[in-house]
Amino acid sequence: MNQFLLYSSIVFTTFTFFLCLYACARVGNFIRKTEGLDWSSVANITGDLATLKKTIQTLNNRMNGMHSPKVQEQEMIMQLLQHQQQKPQFTNGKMNGG
Repeated sequence: MNQFLLYSSIVFTTFTFFLCLYACARVGNFIRKTEGLDWSSVANITGDLATLKKTIQTLNNRMNGMHSPKVQEQEMIMQLLQHQQQKPQFTNGKMNGG
């Protein structure tokens, strides 16, 4: 039993060491890639991402039919027609319709 614990802890420690080396390599790679990046570039990227996100949201809403101006226009026309049909029309003192 003691041998199993000894060998399992050695294997676990070796595995953890290699994971640590992998993480350090990734962090170093990230630092090298972002070395020439200044704050104005970060601000420009942030603005571009916000614009792109808003465009995608608008497109998704149009595709889902939530932002369809045709539906609103059709509803307004239907309400106008219903309102005109309910109101009696007078010509020459005589009532037409209704």
